[in-house]
Amino acid sequence: MIENHQKSGLKILRKQVGPWGLNAYVLVCSKTRKSVLVDPGAEPDVLDKLMAKTDPVAIILTHTHSDHIGALAEMRKRLKVPLMAHSGPHADIVNLDADRWLAHGDRVTVGNHQIDVYHTPGHTPDQICLMNEGHHFAVVGDTIFEGGPGRSWSIKGFQVTLKTLRHIVLSWSDKTVCYPGHGPSFCLGDKRKAIEAFLNKDHGSFFGDATWDM
Repeated sequence: MIENHQKSGLKILRKQVGPWGLNAYVLVCSKTRKSVLVDPGAEPDVLDKLMAKTDPVAIILTHTHSDHIGALAEMRKRLKVPLMAHSGPHADIVNLDADRWLAHGDRVTVGNHQIDVYHTPGHTPDQICLMNEGHHFAVVGDTIFEGGPGRSWSIKGFQVTLKTLRHIVLSWSDKTVCYPGHGPSFCLGDKRKAIEAFLNKDHGSFFGDATWDM
């Protein structure tokens, strides 16, 4: 699937790979053809085809769960470009050797464009989102889905998720199109009321898989 945000000048290429239906993304500058691969979860030959006729400059991880990094080692060998990710702690005690550690507020250059990095912990401590300049779209990993936030693994993790939603995600423009690690993309404005209602409820000691209407 290819989506072209004319206002931003970036094309988004998406391919579902692996047994968990992971959305791997390639962001491509329309003018320079420079590209970044986001979350190489599986099927390196498929990822190669997704990046055809582009000039890769980096691999970026939204977080380090196994379904998002299954083809990482192979794609690093093939592309020979810098790996960028948050410094962690990483999921499942992954020992990650990145070329650039990304932090909240950092920017990554993709051709003529800039990608803003947001640290959005909760699902994992190392979860980040990648926002295009102008808030036209964000690759959100497992931070947020159409139907709810990413799974939390402890009471503390769920509370961190609530803070991330309240202070980071809801600060974004309603026009922001969110591209998650699994499932379809969606417009944040269409979900804002549901997210606000979710945040206004007392969830007690809950953690796990959540939906906006729970």
